[in-house]
Amino acid sequence: MEGASFGAGRAGGAIDPVDFLKQPQTILRIVSWVFSIVVFGSIINEGYINQEHEGELKCIFNQNEDACNYGIAIGIIAFFACIFFFVVDLYFQQISSVKDRKRVVLLDLGFSGFWSFLWFIGFCFLANQWQRTPATRGPFAGADAARAAIAFSFFSVISWVALMLMAMQRYHLGTDMSLFATDQFATDPNTAYPAYPTGSGIESTETYQSPPFTETIDTSPKGYQVPTY
Repeated sequence: MEGASFGAGRAGGAIDPVDFLKQPQTILRIVSWVFSIVVFGSIINEGYINQEHEGELKCIFNQNEDACNYGIAIGIIAFFACIFFFVVDLYFQQISSVKDRKRVVLLDLGFSGFWSFLWFIGFCFLANQWQRTPATRGPFAGADAARAAIAFSFFSVISWVALMLMAMQRYHLGTDMSLFATDQFATDPNTAYPAYPTGSGIESTETYQSPPFTETIDTSPKGYQVPTY
């Protein structure tokens, strides 16, 4: 974007809601938000089963409570993180400070990369525990929910990696300093100011007038003779 600062234009510009919703970054936020709902919603609703002769609910993933807790935790945090960054993206153009924009982009980059890693760990963890789950009647009653949680954990890895790459692209775009330049200042900070005009150092004598008395005095005026004695 010409004249842009970290992927956005001048501060205070008008925001078109339609164009904002069509941006790839906004679409990825919404998609990641939906994926997180599917993951933690599937585990909360159908991820726990009641074993026979036991009055306690067990996690569907090999009765490993850590697997269910992990999936729910990263899903809920990703849910609120998507909302937070969605609002930040909406008001990003209103941020006038270049340093603040840079901090926001770095926060987005770091969080997206870190959460991509956590989603990958979650996918591997849930898939491994589901593979170890015994093929009994109880656990397989919620097999669809378990498979949905595993599948959308994998999809979340892709969406958050894409968000990380877009944040990295925005960071590399940096700031176009023409946003803050004016005609009164030189574009190059190393450019020296023009010096004052100076003379050539040779003064011309033509500007001076001749002395007022230029005639020579004749010591022997005409018509006068020195008397002899």
